[in-house]
Amino acid sequence: MNASGPGYPLASLYVGDLHPDVTEAMLYEKFSPAGPIMSIRVCRDVATRRSLGYAYINFQQPADAERALDTMNFEVIKGRPIRIMWSQRDPGLRKSGVGNVFIKNLDDSIDNKALYDTFSAFGNILSCKVVCDENGSRGYGFVHFETHEAATRAIETMNGMLLNDRKVFVGHFKSRKEREAEFGARAMEFTNVYIKNFGDDMDDDRLREIFSKFGKTLSVKVMMDNTGRSKGFGFVNFEKHEEAQKARGSSLSTCCLGPDLAVADMNGKEINGRMVYVGRAQKRLERQSELKRKFEQIKQERVSRYQGVNLYVKNLDDGIDDERLRKEFSPYGTITSAKVMTEGGHSKGFGFVCFSSPEEATKAVTEMNGRIVSTKPLYVALAQRKEERKAILTNQYMQRLATMRALPGPLLGSFQPPPGYFLPPIPQPQTRATFYSPSPVVPVRPATRWSAQPSRPPPYPAATPILRAPVPPRRLVSNISTMRQASTQVPRVPPQAQRVANIGTQTVSARVPSSPTLPRGAPQYKYSSAVRNVQPMGHVPPVAAPQVGEAAVHIQGQEPLTASMLAAAPPQEQKQMIAGERLYPLIHTLHPSLAGKITGMLLEIDNSELLLLLESPDSLRSKIEEAVAVLQAHQATETSHK
Repeated sequence: MNASGPGYPLASLYVGDLHPDVTEAMLYEKFSPAGPIMSIRVCRDVATRRSLGYAYINFQQPADAERALDTMNFEVIKGRPIRIMWSQRDPGLRKSGVGNVFIKNLDDSIDNKALYDTFSAFGNILSCKVVCDENGSRGYGFVHFETHEAATRAIETMNGMLLNDRKVFVGHFKSRKEREAEFGARAMEFTNVYIKNFGDDMDDDRLREIFSKFGKTLSVKVMMDNTGRSKGFGFVNFEKHEEAQKARGSSLSTCCLGPDLAVADMNGKEINGRMVYVGRAQKRLERQSELKRKFEQIKQERVSRYQGVNLYVKNLDDGIDDERLRKEFSPYGTITSAKVMTEGGHSKGFGFVCFSSPEEATKAVTEMNGRIVSTKPLYVALAQRKEERKAILTNQYMQRLATMRALPGPLLGSFQPPPGYFLPPIPQPQTRATFYSPSPVVPVRPATRWSAQPSRPPPYPAATPILRAPVPPRRLVSNISTMRQASTQVPRVPPQAQRVANIGTQTVSARVPSSPTLPRGAPQYKYSSAVRNVQPMGHVPPVAAPQVGEAAVHIQGQEPLTASMLAAAPPQEQKQMIAGERLYPLIHTLHPSLAGKITGMLLEIDNSELLLLLESPDSLRSKIEEAVAVLQAHQATETSHK
């Protein structure tokens, strides 16, 4: 039944324990057989966009959601069993702990489904989980019943029972705060003592002899390795807490334990010439959490101590060492440390300078940032921890990406070709028509214009070409526009197209006046003389300006593109006219491997601005470099997340 609460006939499921790589598409493929799905959302961190390990799936009908809950709970996705429960609008039920049962001492073979099947006889279960780590089950779990009565029946029946030949403990769930309060009270009454660092020549009898003077011992054990030698630590269990406290060395008030128990102190004493440690015996997890808490405290103290006084300096010359770095920054205050980072004895080009006060550090940043030291301008800024810097860069990238997505136009993405789409190849010298083919071809119909080289497959799936008869060059643009209507994607020129000419190309090229021979690989683009076109000296003769009243973009073998032509075209074809026939070839000459992605990014710009970019090579090159910088930042962010 739907446990989301009375009056809310919801069809929303919570899916937990997800692998970090699980996406909405994977969940849709998994859950769609249960019924129509309205929405799926994998919850992610706002800054890093990493999965938080859970998702919400909204079905159209509650019956479909209930079917998915009954049939798909605990199924494995990417090596992890998922946990499904009804989405709870009110978190009070989860936080109150009513109906939640804790089970420990479970056998390693008991998983989520086995635990669910065992306890489902006592009532409706909202959630069931066996806690696991990278090594498997940790031996305990939780079962959350819908009612407190069902939980009580499960505890009365199952507590002390054998599950897979192991006696289990079943009790009511207690919050961490309640457990820590109880554990702290019990810890104050400890009787088991841990001793370490007494060497490898210690045995049980000698350890008992040393500690028996503090009171009656129930057990004494020196831990041994496989060869029978001492590991250097052991345990002594006293009968009474006061005796253990006496052996540990107590600073408690004498009114509590008596004057005789507050005097002796074994902790820090020497045994066999070694200073031993004596303390309360702790479980491994307790010790690890305590050490983690101490480490975090030390880390925070160090961060607060160096906040605003530690400087990061980069773009250092290879000849600058620690002393030179200290000398350059010493006029601005008292330096507590100066370090140039090295690798294999060679400078890595950056370092750190720590001042005694924030005011001195601020003055050094103001004076030294941008100053030339040994022919290089320095970059000086306050040092940031790796986590802080990573979060800032990720946040900046996400803001930039959101801004670009908010612009009008197609979605930001790669420049992909539709099936059977004709796209002009990168212009090449037109001294003679060249035909490359892996095998004889009957010249009946023109073929598509992508590469015919069999050794290098295209970077996109093969598509069935659309064959059309040759057309005069003046109608080439309109012919391409007609064929574009078969697809809504924007075309992308494969790198192989630079050296390809087929029957269709040969037919068109025969009707275009040939131009003087250029060095192979030099693009034959020319811009209108009205937009500061610079002709290459000695290669291409001057070309008269077109006899039109507005600026036009010229590319050999294509009809000039003007603002009026662009306005006359349908809206869905305007971007394609700019990108496929004019923008992509220009970008390909600068960045062949990134031409598709860069073209897709530039399509976010307004059409009028794109025409201005096409008319101005310098402005276009500047925009292309900005796009390359964004792509590199995105790739660096993805690499750091892996």
